[in-house]
Amino acid sequence: MRQAQVFYKDILAGIITESDDGYAFQYDEKYFNNAQSKPVSLTLPLQKQPYESKVLFPFFDGLIPEGWLLNIAVTNWKINQSDRFGLLLTLCKDCIGCVSVSPKEDEV
Repeated sequence: MRQAQVFYKDILAGIITESDDGYAFQYDEKYFNNAQSKPVSLTLPLQKQPYESKVLFPFFDGLIPEGWLLNIAVTNWKINQSDRFGLLLTLCKDCIGCVSVSPKEDEV
């Protein structure tokens, strides 16, 4: 199981998880309870229950670079181009826009 933290304007918004069953995204409770919080995407409105999908959510897949930039990343980091979650973890820490994704740090 792999997990990543999803940030909205550098504030932890939620956690996305990849498992054998597919993907799940859940908003962080503190973020959800803040009246100023915005959804990370119009397709993922704020809700307490986790979103679940058999495939990577289109919003997150759309954050992954395409074309020549993707080819450079695949070549340099030796990531399989079909490993969309691996690409998301590696390439989407510094995205254009409000949302960024970084590997979840193990809590000690």
